[in-house]
Amino acid sequence: MEKSEIKAAIEAVLFASGTPVEAERIASALELDTATVKDCADELIDKYKKEKHGIKIVRINSGYQMCSDKEYGTYVRRVMDMKKNTPLSQAAMEVLAVIAYNQPVTKAFIEQIRGVDCSGVVSSLCLKGLIEEKGRLELPGKPLLYGTTDRFLHCFGLENLEGLPTVETKKQESENTEEAPEAENAENTENPAEDKNDNT
Repeated sequence: MEKSEIKAAIEAVLFASGTPVEAERIASALELDTATVKDCADELIDKYKKEKHGIKIVRINSGYQMCSDKEYGTYVRRVMDMKKNTPLSQAAMEVLAVIAYNQPVTKAFIEQIRGVDCSGVVSSLCLKGLIEEKGRLELPGKPLLYGTTDRFLHCFGLENLEGLPTVETKKQESENTEEAPEAENAENTENPAEDKNDNT
């Protein structure tokens, strides 16, 4: 297969899937080696970045996904009569952070960290597809273990969990904000539009 044909095939697979597809699965379907598929997929990512398109291809763990550009999310929602989902509550964000940085973890571990019952929040995050069951802990009662999903990575614009900000980074950002409140107040910066697939 010529490179242009490989890229076209990758686009077709990602468009039809709608969810992340492992590079190995694409390689198997196209009867190619994984390295070639990754190389072509990465070139497609660069192509969509350089040219003005309403869609893009993103890397999620060892797979790829095609999705709409968040810049055009408003128009997509209008056409499809979609409503923006309710933003995550502070409690949900805290639970999600505990899971993301310590996974896999049990509900009891989360509740020990936060000091309150988290059953409802955990169930809600599961329904939103941001976390999922990752097995059971080999202890009496075999409590469920939870971890984040590929949807979590996509929603937060991460390629993998290594992209999570470190505690040191967040601490430094907080210190910088406290040191220069005047500069922050002087700026009037709008938040970027949200991707239609990223609203939770």
